[in-house]
Amino acid sequence: MPLVNSQVPKHEQLRSIILRLAKDDLMPGERLPSERTLMEDFGVSRITVRAAIGRLVAEGHLIRVAGKGTFVADATVQSTLHLASFTQEMEAQGLTPSTVVLVAERTTAPPESVRALGLAAGAEAIHLRRLRLADGRPVSVDDAWYNAEHAGGLLEIDLSGSVYAALATRFGCQIDRARQTVRAEGAPADVGVLLGTGTGAPVLVFDRTSSSGERAIEHTRSWYRSDRYALGMEVRL
Repeated sequence: MPLVNSQVPKHEQLRSIILRLAKDDLMPGERLPSERTLMEDFGVSRITVRAAIGRLVAEGHLIRVAGKGTFVADATVQSTLHLASFTQEMEAQGLTPSTVVLVAERTTAPPESVRALGLAAGAEAIHLRRLRLADGRPVSVDDAWYNAEHAGGLLEIDLSGSVYAALATRFGCQIDRARQTVRAEGAPADVGVLLGTGTGAPVLVFDRTSSSGERAIEHTRSWYRSDRYALGMEVRL
């Protein structure tokens, strides 16, 4: 059905139509009709179609895949800036968290983690690298170092669940504060493989030092898929 003549630009009208199609008729991961089909169905130019789709891609509703087409994006996990484990965060949103443990070892900590944890140069720490999933879909890769003096028994427990819960119940280290920075960067090659994004895809990178009282317990870097994870916050005067 051709678009109507109105004060609303055609690309905005088409954007609204495609958004309803993506939300109401298609499932995440399903392919959008081709540009030619949209041109013929709505009587618009290729420029109009590309403008509408480009806006929806920028907003995170659609994903373009070179040589394959445009697809409905996965629903994002809407997070707020607060102190919670990945497990708690996913469960709070009705999602089922799961974990693949990639590395679990006691070894020499890298310089940035030595500084963050207040360790002596060359000191050992507990190193965990894990792939985190929600409803079976990769969301993040976490690379964490733990102060072995306070969490030395981590390697003896099941690491597929909440480490924060284990720190509190088993080791008496309730995480109660953290310092964190967030930035955007292109996914490193190994992270891109694990998250299924490919090298260089936009990801959110968290650098976080978590403490129990005055004791620095954890230093972690996490890479989150930006199409599956979003940060929200409330700002007041």
